[in-house]
Amino acid sequence: MTDVINVLSFLLQGISNTLIVTFTCFVSALFTGLTVAVIRRLNFQIVTPLLDVSVYLFRCIPILILVFLVYFGLSSKGISLSPLIAMNISVALVSGSYLAEVFRGALGLIERTEIEVAETAGLSHFQRIRSIELPQMFRFAVPGILNEFSSILKASPFAYTVGITEMTKQAMTLTVVTMNGLAVYSITGILYFIIYKFSASVAGMLENKLHISGNELNERRVKTHDINKIK
Repeated sequence: MTDVINVLSFLLQGISNTLIVTFTCFVSALFTGLTVAVIRRLNFQIVTPLLDVSVYLFRCIPILILVFLVYFGLSSKGISLSPLIAMNISVALVSGSYLAEVFRGALGLIERTEIEVAETAGLSHFQRIRSIELPQMFRFAVPGILNEFSSILKASPFAYTVGITEMTKQAMTLTVVTMNGLAVYSITGILYFIIYKFSASVAGMLENKLHISGNELNERRVKTHDINKIK
């Protein structure tokens, strides 16, 4: 029991950095994905196709490779970034691209009649996006956002490669000292699970508050599919 407490106390020294990396990277990715979604919706002739290509490319690149490219690659050219900023840029590019696709799918679930009513009311394209489409989009995007948060949480251990002493780095150090990797990494995995479950609970409460049901999502997907078939 004492050994477990000692392991926990040592790992908890790195959990604050894990949380900082995870949540700052999540906010960066959310902002990136939202920006891409809005620009796509405004449908600029030149910018939108470039964004589509960029989103596709960044979804194909592992986050760790981007971390090395941003942190070590740029520093070799005289551009020095802090480890946390390098992590945020890397995760924002990859996870932000995934979230942009999540948002595009959520926007596709908005019924055409709602948009037509906004057009009839005389709202501009930007006003319609801000007042009608974005609130609806977030309602339907909650499950996808949670899924991407999970991916960011699982990518947070990459932070140790650029010098951030987070929970996994603490676990590696502790394993060398105790020579008991099974216990150390088992406890580490449980702590990651607790962080995820807490986040999932918050997302669940948000879904309930927004009154999002699985049936509603399925009905909207069917309607969208039928409309696309007609087109």
